[in-house]
Amino acid sequence: MPISSVARFGVAFVIAVIGMGPAAGTAQADEVPKAEIEAMQKALAKYKDPYVAVRDLYLSTVGCVHYDGSKMEGHMHYPKGAMGIHFVNLTIQGPPDPMKPNVLIYEPVDGKLQLVAVEWLVPVAAAKERPSLLGQPFQGPMEGHEPLIPQGFHHYDLHAWLFKDNPEGMFSPTNPNVSCEDTEFSLLEMPTKLVSAP
Repeated sequence: MPISSVARFGVAFVIAVIGMGPAAGTAQADEVPKAEIEAMQKALAKYKDPYVAVRDLYLSTVGCVHYDGSKMEGHMHYPKGAMGIHFVNLTIQGPPDPMKPNVLIYEPVDGKLQLVAVEWLVPVAAAKERPSLLGQPFQGPMEGHEPLIPQGFHHYDLHAWLFKDNPEGMFSPTNPNVSCEDTEFSLLEMPTKLVSAP
């Protein structure tokens, strides 16, 4: 999928997130059974084709998100590296399902998109306590990631680098081996502010 093709989906995503309203550390991958990781990789491999993701209602946020490693008190810490381009499916709700992540994350490489990771988002308003999945506690709670997600969207999230090795660990939010240099939509974000759980 050409990078320029993702732009048309961004506006729909932002409108949909606004409509939703307000609705920790991570462990290493070797603590998750290998068979469970392989099952997830197999189930989600179809999304290596971004067109399949779009047909299944994953909409691009357009910007390729990366961080410079800055630390700010009261904010999330993101090790220096990138996340990539997020494709978000707002029809997926309820408790986190390892086979149905809310978000697919792509790295722009040579003008194409390569699936590198997935992410689960849980609105603070929908969580009675900190969620966990695969034995991993979610990070947060935090504000929305501006400018792609409204600040008022308080949430927990968890990343899993199922399709690209990450020296920071499978569940780190950023990957130093992912780059946003190969896109005109590079977006350097500041660390997201943490919020109090209700």
